[in-house]
Amino acid sequence: MSYIPEKTIYLCLAHMSEDGIEQKYVKEAFDTNWVVPLGPNVNAFEEDLKNFVGGKNEVVALSAGTAAVHLALIGCGVQAGDEVLVQSFTFCASSHPVTYLGAKPVFVGSEKDTWNMDPVLLEEAIKDRMEKTGKKPKAIVPVALYGMPYDCERIMEIANRYDIPVVEDAAEGFGSKFDGRVLGTFGKFGVLSFNGNKMITTSGGGALICRNAEDKNTIMWYATQARDAYPYYQHTAIGYNYRMSNICAGIGRGQMTVAEAHIAHHKHVQALYEELLKDVKGIRMHKQPEDARYDANFWLCTATIDPDVKVVGQENAYKEVVKTAVGGAAGVIKAVDSATTNCQPNENVEAMRVFMLARKIEVRPVWKPMHKQPVYADAPVYTNGVEEEIFRTGLCLPAGPCVSDEDVAYIVQAIKDCIKE
Repeated sequence: MSYIPEKTIYLCLAHMSEDGIEQKYVKEAFDTNWVVPLGPNVNAFEEDLKNFVGGKNEVVALSAGTAAVHLALIGCGVQAGDEVLVQSFTFCASSHPVTYLGAKPVFVGSEKDTWNMDPVLLEEAIKDRMEKTGKKPKAIVPVALYGMPYDCERIMEIANRYDIPVVEDAAEGFGSKFDGRVLGTFGKFGVLSFNGNKMITTSGGGALICRNAEDKNTIMWYATQARDAYPYYQHTAIGYNYRMSNICAGIGRGQMTVAEAHIAHHKHVQALYEELLKDVKGIRMHKQPEDARYDANFWLCTATIDPDVKVVGQENAYKEVVKTAVGGAAGVIKAVDSATTNCQPNENVEAMRVFMLARKIEVRPVWKPMHKQPVYADAPVYTNGVEEEIFRTGLCLPAGPCVSDEDVAYIVQAIKDCIKE
């Protein structure tokens, strides 16, 4: 193949509008001296988001998706000692806020089709926790892994039957839909993220979708240090400094003009991978279910590698301690003494990651299940092993707006090149 990328092909780089609309709104913030949290851009961005998710919900712009999870749990009444059911197959931001509140995460495994929370295991967990603790879990947190919708119908039916509020973690599922309805609008709250690698970005930031104005006002109160209405600072609750800055919101306003184009591009890239990899033995693209209600944004395109696939360099996998964190966190990682753990991707997966990086292609293992993380070693878990198997065999492939058709063809050829016959 003659095509060689000039720069590394990353998983999902931030992509600004061609017309530079983001700069226009940021400039307005500077010109009017609205550079602090709150301001006209924040208000307008929240309105844009409200319309994007269907116009019936209210939205609060926040400093991070993690902050949104935290505030949503508070909005559900989660307190110290409570239990919260969380999808195990996810990024740590879905579960860490549970521990911020002194509550306990209880992890629920995944179903094969979506890789998301298994409704059967969810109900099993609810019944068992009620029997063991004498009370219901305080909230349920399903996750739209890599943009794939969870089974909204079955999860919401179970949640409603047991009267447990749902916090939808749609941080990776911006614009994904189930049965024509945007994720984040099914539960009591819906979490969005605008981190630098998400479908749209505000540099850093997030938002919380609320059912009504009353819930929005409560969340806004907690997000602005929970100040009571006195002519001096009076606090009857612990609040947080979680509001989005007017500058970041200006970026978000510009990004909303290209949001649909970004989603369409990710779906296009997924279709290309599915076509170009369909005859590559042992490589299986993760596709959305045949059920027409599922409409994924394919934030990242993911694949699994059969354990018997032999990859160039496989014999050297995990022989050296990694010096920088996968995912761009260099400089903020904790050094480790061992190259291995008791739960890690197969050697062929790690070998492919290393091979692809040498070809200037960023690929990444899928999320390690939270119940296999040392920090949650003592947490209860209800699993059938699906997410553990996917973690051992899964890889994320580049899918962002900066990934061209030529890039996808180059990536697929590199995958073919690294597989031994």
